[in-house]
Amino acid sequence: MTTGPTPTQNTTPPQPRTGQAPPPLERAEFRERFLQDFRDPRFADEAPDALDRIEAIAWRNYDEGRKAPRTRKAGPGYADPDYDLSVDWIEAKERIDAARTRWADKASPSRALLVCGSARNDGTCPGEISKSWRMLNMARDVLAGAQIEVDLLDLSRVTSDYGRHIHPCKGCVSTAMPLCHFPCSCYPNHAERQTGDWMNEIYERFTAAHGVMIITPVYWYQAPSPLKLMIDRLVCADGGNPDPTTTHGKKATEAKALELAGWDYPKHLAGRAYALAVHGDVAGIEMTRRGLSDWLDWMGFIDAGPKARLDRYIGYYESYAQSHEVLDRDTAMQAEVRGAAEALSVAITELRAGRLVQPDAGVRRPRPK
Repeated sequence: MTTGPTPTQNTTPPQPRTGQAPPPLERAEFRERFLQDFRDPRFADEAPDALDRIEAIAWRNYDEGRKAPRTRKAGPGYADPDYDLSVDWIEAKERIDAARTRWADKASPSRALLVCGSARNDGTCPGEISKSWRMLNMARDVLAGAQIEVDLLDLSRVTSDYGRHIHPCKGCVSTAMPLCHFPCSCYPNHAERQTGDWMNEIYERFTAAHGVMIITPVYWYQAPSPLKLMIDRLVCADGGNPDPTTTHGKKATEAKALELAGWDYPKHLAGRAYALAVHGDVAGIEMTRRGLSDWLDWMGFIDAGPKARLDRYIGYYESYAQSHEVLDRDTAMQAEVRGAAEALSVAITELRAGRLVQPDAGVRRPRPK
């Protein structure tokens, strides 16, 4: 990963700036935090020392910084084949590579990934499905009718599924792009109890798709938190380093040197079509849709046309309690969602046939980043 434009800045790697992180937890505070998950009185019925033994192991892992306990030698194809690479990362990378092979196979079926950005579903506190989910299924019917395989990614499951997480991005890219690995290697981190990360599966599903449609509400002028978490974690797909052995894990100085030597910022998901449907009830739909469009454009996705980039109000200033009934009556909005899905299906077909090409695809970026 040393090809690309010659950087104009000083190529001497700067030292990482430090001093922000708090000191490690003391033993007593660690124990208090650990036991927070076991305050249900039912746990008291266990043997008195059962939790003590488990907590002692967890403390040892935390104290030793035991991030990825399952490793093996990276092997052939990596810059440092003798580096002990996380087995979790290797397995995720192999699944992504297999998904990319399916995506590139012209004989394989066309596939669309439909993403529900709402945090609401009827399996948790709201007790009701989201309007985004209903519209997602409208889009699914259109795409399935066009003989496109459909994969439904419902991000509300982070609020209702046991142990399902999209952990936040740690901002490695801002230290140096090569420190941001694709797929992300920040998780799991067993020392910090940052496990059960959903993103490795999501990377694979994005990679396999020929087109993506995101349907989402607006929460406080912004994308809902599960959607924003996913977006942030997809930064590694835009310029990320596919070989963690080049930085020997998270060696910031090594990553800075790689970037300053000339980094080509590979776009791992470029060349897929996209559609959007953003809805709200008072404000924020235009800026949210624009933000999502700009993000996908930057990633190298190809929009399916103006009719596939919707921002609409459903029940403007009407009651929340009747919002589903308002959507029932808004047949025009329903038709627009189906139209956006239809545009995406056409874009996928044209893209795979080689007839849909970005007009600026051949324009060299003077500032690739």
